[in-house]
Amino acid sequence: MTDTLRVELNDRAYDILVGEGLLERAGALIAPVLRAKRVFVVTDETVAGLHLARLEASLAEAGIAQAKTVLPAGEQTKSFAQLESLLDSMLDARCERGTTLVALGGGVIGDLAGFAAAILLRGVDFVQVPTTLLAQVDSSVGGKTGINTRQGKNLVGSFHQPRLVLADTTTLDTLPRREVAAGYAEVLKYGLIDDPLLFAWLEANGRAVIDGQPAARRHAVLASCRAKARVVAADEREGGVRALLNLGHTFGHALEAETGYGPELLHGEAVAIGMVMAFDLSVALGLCPADDAARLRRHLDSVGLPSRPPPGRVWPAERLLAHMASDKKMAEGRITFVTARGIGRSFLNRDVPPDAVRAVLERACATP
Repeated sequence: MTDTLRVELNDRAYDILVGEGLLERAGALIAPVLRAKRVFVVTDETVAGLHLARLEASLAEAGIAQAKTVLPAGEQTKSFAQLESLLDSMLDARCERGTTLVALGGGVIGDLAGFAAAILLRGVDFVQVPTTLLAQVDSSVGGKTGINTRQGKNLVGSFHQPRLVLADTTTLDTLPRREVAAGYAEVLKYGLIDDPLLFAWLEANGRAVIDGQPAARRHAVLASCRAKARVVAADEREGGVRALLNLGHTFGHALEAETGYGPELLHGEAVAIGMVMAFDLSVALGLCPADDAARLRRHLDSVGLPSRPPPGRVWPAERLLAHMASDKKMAEGRITFVTARGIGRSFLNRDVPPDAVRAVLERACATP
């Protein structure tokens, strides 16, 4: 069974397909959105060994000509160097404006490939084939593309919508549990923003999602994509309500920058910690009941996600604040935070005192 969700963006609308075994049918599913029966596939070394052969066979069966490149795995691949490598590979393969770029992988490959598609030949089409929970529930939908720089995460990029998203939930079975749990943080985000019923469902079913129970996992992916599609349709370029999807990300990106975007702290883990910090900040500002922040912590603990920065290193508050000062959500020297009046009641807050942020960081990063 395949579920279809629509991202309504007028002439740039597209479908999100969610189901099992979509890779085996990818060629037939992708063919209708192609300008020409030619694609260029980009993936990473890890995903290539797991899923590339199935995708290639499906494309060949549909009569779609294909070329490919395989990049290193890891967050460091979201860089100018790998962007240049990908663009060179596509140009060497004589890609034309009718060629569609197919991104097979997690958020790193999707973000990088989407940015390459946005700028190659002043714009070519691309298709997202996300293979991680984080990518299926968040980064593959909405057209945010980009790379990291030494100043921060996703500071160079563009909005470029895919033509199609194929979320084959069987690919999630190959992920390490830590990767699944990290992706689950983005599912949890939707409940915390404006869906307390989803948060309550996750409290009851979160471990089943992470453990790989098919019905629970499918429900989580569909609920997340439905929420993301609704927000993107209302605010494609993050001029308003879409910024709510950054809940926990300003704090989380600062933590990631401090670790050099390495394996010490995965993106979803940083977001989980950042969401706790956002709720702690809301409590400190008198906006949110302390019980709701405690409820969030309990749930993260129950599914094995961190609720505070990992021990074993110093997390200087001033350096984290410096990372946050490079955040792309800065306006007139101030950061727009996502704060909350409770679970499912998040809102944008452009008037957060810096001292309150510093105090939250100092408490969260203090040695236990």
